[in-house]
Amino acid sequence: MTIDDDLSRIAEQEKVLSFDAFDLTTAWQLGKLLQELATERGLGIAIDVTLHSMPVFYAALPGVTPDNVNWVRRKRNMVLRYFRSSYASGLKLQKDGKTVEDNGLSGADYAPHGGSFPINVKGSGCIGAVTVSGLPQRDDHNLAVEALALMLAKDLDTLRLA
Repeated sequence: MTIDDDLSRIAEQEKVLSFDAFDLTTAWQLGKLLQELATERGLGIAIDVTLHSMPVFYAALPGVTPDNVNWVRRKRNMVLRYFRSSYASGLKLQKDGKTVEDNGLSGADYAPHGGSFPINVKGSGCIGAVTVSGLPQRDDHNLAVEALALMLAKDLDTLRLA
């Protein structure tokens, strides 16, 4: 797939993977679902669900390093800044031949890499982010999308990046 193909598919993901309502219980359920998927698959990832600026769920599974904590924070910052997935932001920067620094941001605080996805509520927009770190960035992104699709009973095959 080309960057444009991925950006188009991610835009569709961000549109389709929107909740009617989302609260602290839903946030915990999303984090727990990701933890269960990762554990079943033996994935060493860090998982974070944040609403606004409030951490709701965090898990570090075997294989995670202290670096993953920082990657989670930096990827989440991309979502909370641009209200779109960190992977889409990174692909757009790559397509335009730019970096986060070109937008006046610090690479120490913003990571335009896959793995953080906006938590969107219909009629409200982005209220937080779900973030995965520990796999290659495309896999981090796909895992977050998979969990959202499962929670929202959406067809993952039509949403997943190839």
